[in-house]
Amino acid sequence: MTQLHVNAALLGPEYQTSGPVKIFIEAGRISAIEPAPAPDGPARLAMPALADAHNHARPLSTTSFGCGGKPLEQWLPQLAVMPAVDAYTAAAASFARSLCGGATSVMVHLTRAMGQKPLPEEARDIARAAADVGVSIGFAISMRDRNPLVYGDHEALLTGLPSEVAQLAYDTWLRPLPSVTEQLSLVDEVAQALADQPHVDVQYGPTGVQWCSDDLLLAIAKASARTGRRIHMHLLETKPQRAWLDQTYPQGGVAFLKEIGLLSDRLTLAHCVWARPDELEQIAASGARIVVNNSSNLHLYSGRAPLAAMHVAGVSIAMGLDGCALDEDDDGLRELRLYHLLGRNPGYPENEGVSHKAALRAACQTGRAALGLPDGGVLEVGGPADLLILDLAGLDRDALMPVPAKDLLFARATSAHVVDIWAGGRRVLHHGKVLGVDLARLETDLRDAYRAGLSGKAALLSLWPQVEHAIEDHYRGCC
Repeated sequence: MTQLHVNAALLGPEYQTSGPVKIFIEAGRISAIEPAPAPDGPARLAMPALADAHNHARPLSTTSFGCGGKPLEQWLPQLAVMPAVDAYTAAAASFARSLCGGATSVMVHLTRAMGQKPLPEEARDIARAAADVGVSIGFAISMRDRNPLVYGDHEALLTGLPSEVAQLAYDTWLRPLPSVTEQLSLVDEVAQALADQPHVDVQYGPTGVQWCSDDLLLAIAKASARTGRRIHMHLLETKPQRAWLDQTYPQGGVAFLKEIGLLSDRLTLAHCVWARPDELEQIAASGARIVVNNSSNLHLYSGRAPLAAMHVAGVSIAMGLDGCALDEDDDGLRELRLYHLLGRNPGYPENEGVSHKAALRAACQTGRAALGLPDGGVLEVGGPADLLILDLAGLDRDALMPVPAKDLLFARATSAHVVDIWAGGRRVLHHGKVLGVDLARLETDLRDAYRAGLSGKAALLSLWPQVEHAIEDHYRGCC
C-alpha cells in the first residue's frame, strides 16, 4: 500500500477543495481518503491527472522546422520537411513531455507515421514508448483520400507552378493513397498487433471531412457500428474548412455525418471552432464529444472555439493540447488556465460559461472517455490512482493569508509546480523528472537525427516557398 499525505486535495466529481488528507493507493486504485493533520514539510496539493484528449505525438516543435506563424492550410503541408526518425524515440519524447505537463493519458492521432517499418510494427514501438513513460493512449490511425494539398481544384493550383515545382508537389502530397478497404484493414491489423497492450485503445482516425471521401466516411461509420471501435476526427477547425463544408454539403456537414451514422457516442471531434449553434446541438444530442485546443487554435490563427455556446448546447467537452501548447512546452496546467479564461463569459451573466469545475471536468475527466478509459478523472475511493502532486507552497508564493488552493491553481499553476505524478498507482514522475525514460537524452538523439535527415529535404526546402505562395493565393479571399 502507498500512502500520500497532502495539505489539500480536489476531491470527487465536484472537485471540492479539502483540508489535509491521506490518500491510500492499492492495486492501482485509491483505496481510501482520510482526513489527517497537516503534514510536515512544504505544502502539497493533490488533484486528478490531466487527459490530453487531442494530440499527435509529434517528436519536436514544428516551429523548429520553420513551420511557425502560419495558418493551418499552409502549416500542415510544410510538415513534409520533417524527416522520418526512430518511432520509439519520437513517441517516448512526446509522451514524456506530455507527462511533465500533467497528462497521464494522451490521444495519439497518428496523422504522420514515420514509415520506417510496417505500421503494425511502428505501432508496437509507440505502445512500448507509452508503457515506458507511464501513460495510457488512444491510438487513432490516420485515414484520408481527398484534398491532399488544398480544398478544391488542385490542377488549377499546380498548372500555375513551374514544372519542377509541380512535380515536387505531386511526389510529396499527391501520391496515390490506399483504397477504403485497405485503410480499414490496416486499422484491424494495428488493433490485432496491439491486442495485448491494455494501455492502448486503437481507433479509426479519419483526418477530417474535407480530407475523407463520402465513401470512406460511410465505411468508417459502418465499421465503427459493427466493431464498437471509437472514431477520432478533426472538424471545422478553420474558416476555409467552414466554407468548403458549406459548399460541399448544403444540408450541413454535421447533418451529413448524422445521415451516414458517423455521429454517435463513439465519436470524438477535435476543434469545432467554426461550428454553429444548431450543429453543436446535433453533436450534443448524439453523445459525441468535442475536444477544444485553445493554444493550437491561437498559434494557427484558426479562431476561438465557442466554448460558452458549447456549454449552453450541452456538449460533452474535453481539453486537448494538439502538440501546440501556448509556449510549445506541452504544459497542460497552463492550458487548463487558458481554457477557463477563454471560456468564462465576461461580467456577471446568468450563464457564466466555463467555471473552475467545468474546466477541471474537461481537462481531467471527459477526455478519458475519448481515450477508451472507463473511469477516472476524479479523486475518489475506488477510482484509478492517476493524480498530480503540486507544490502548493510554491503556488502560494507570497503566503500572506489563507487562499483557496483552487484559486491558486487557476491563477498560477504550470508544469514547474508538479512534484510527483502517479499513473495507475505507479509513480512515473518525481521532482519534475520522468522516471521511465531519459527525456533529455531522447531529445538530444532526436535533434541529432533530424539534423542528419534534413539534408535529404534540400529540394523540398528550396522549392517549398513557391508551393506555399500558391496555397496562399488559393485561399486568399475564399472566405
